[in-house]
Amino acid sequence: MNKPRVVFPFTEAGLGHIMPMNSLADEFEKLYGDKVEVVRSNFFTETGDPNLIKYQKHLSDSVKNYNRHPLLGFFATFNMDFWGTAISSWSAIVFIEQNAAEAGIKHMEELAPDLVVSTHWATNYYAMHMKERPLTAVYCPDAKVNTLFRYKSDLTLISMPTGYRRARGMHFKRYNNDNIKLVPFLIRNEAFSVSLDKAVNRRKIGVDEDKFTVLLADGGYGVGKLKPMTEELLARNLPINLISVCGRNEELYKYFLSLAPPQNTTFKPFGMAENMLEIVASADISCGKSGASMMAEPCFFGIPQIITHYATDIERWIGRYYIKTVGSAMKIFNVKKAADKVEYFVNNPQALQPYIDAAKAQRPNYGAEKCARYIFGLLCKRFPELKDGSELY
Repeated sequence: MNKPRVVFPFTEAGLGHIMPMNSLADEFEKLYGDKVEVVRSNFFTETGDPNLIKYQKHLSDSVKNYNRHPLLGFFATFNMDFWGTAISSWSAIVFIEQNAAEAGIKHMEELAPDLVVSTHWATNYYAMHMKERPLTAVYCPDAKVNTLFRYKSDLTLISMPTGYRRARGMHFKRYNNDNIKLVPFLIRNEAFSVSLDKAVNRRKIGVDEDKFTVLLADGGYGVGKLKPMTEELLARNLPINLISVCGRNEELYKYFLSLAPPQNTTFKPFGMAENMLEIVASADISCGKSGASMMAEPCFFGIPQIITHYATDIERWIGRYYIKTVGSAMKIFNVKKAADKVEYFVNNPQALQPYIDAAKAQRPNYGAEKCARYIFGLLCKRFPELKDGSELY
C-alpha cells in the first residue's frame, strides 16, 4: 500500500506556532519517516494564491496589533469567548476572508492528507471542511485551549497541566481521555544541544562572559515594550550585558544599532537571530511579553523572567502559569519599576536563585517524542497495519 500522508502545515502568525511545528515534524519524521510520508507545507504561501497570502498577512498583522495595543487583543479574545467556538471560528476564517477560506480548503484537498497536524487553528478548520475528511491533530501552545483551538479535531494536545485540567473540567462534553492529551512542551530540538554554560554562550554571541546578562525580547515581531525598556536600562549605565532582540522589526533594530551605549553597559542588539537559543541560554534574566515560546525557552535554560506585558488574555493565562504554578517568573508592567527590579538583581544576584530553581525543575517537561507518539497512535486507528508498539493512545 501507499504510505499514509501526514501533512504539517506551517502558519506565520507569530513564532509560537512555527517553532513547535518544526520540533514536532522533525521528531515525527525521525520516528516514523519509514512508515509514513511526511509533508511540510508552507501552507499560505506555497501556491502563490493571493487570497491565502492576504489572509496570512491578516493573521500576522493581528498579532502585531495586539502587541502594540493590548486592549485590542483582550477585546478580541473576550469577543471569541462570548460568541463561542463555532461562530468565532466561522467569523475568524470565513467572514473575514471568504475567498481565503475556499482557497484554504481547496489547497488542503490538493495536499491529499491522511492526517493533518496543526499548531494553528486555521489549518485545522480547513482540514475539517474537506469533502473526504482526514484525521486531524492539533497542538495548542498556550496555557489553555482557547476558543478557536476548541474547534472539532480528532486529537488535541496541550503542554500545560493547568490548561489540560481546565479543558477537561469546563469543556467536558468536548474532551475525554481519548481526544485530549497532556504532553511536554514542543521546544525546538536544537535546545537540547545548547550548552548550559553561560560563559560559553556569551563568547559565542560576542558579549562579556563575566557580566550579568539581561535579555530583552518581545516575540518575533519585536513590538511591545522592547524599545522603552532598552532605553531605560541603557540610561542607567549598569555593569551588564544588555541584549535586545528585535526579531522582524528591522526599523527598531537599525535604531538600536545607531545608539551609543554608556561606558559600563555592553549593548548587543539582534534582528532575526538564528542563534536565539544560545542568546537565551547566555542570560541571567529575561524580560518581555508572555508568549508561549518566549516563556518556555528561558524556563528550559533555568532563566528567571520579568513579564512586562500581556498582549491578549491568552498571554495572561500563559504568564499566570509561569508566575503561580511554575514560580519562575514575575509580572512588572511599569517600565521604570521593571528596570528597578533588574538593577536590584544585578546588585543581588543571589535573590534570583528561587526563580532559577523553579525553572530548572521544569526541564523534564520538554521534548516532542511523546506528542509524536500520540499522533502516530491516532494514525494507527485508521491504519492498524502501521502498529509497531511505539504508539501511545
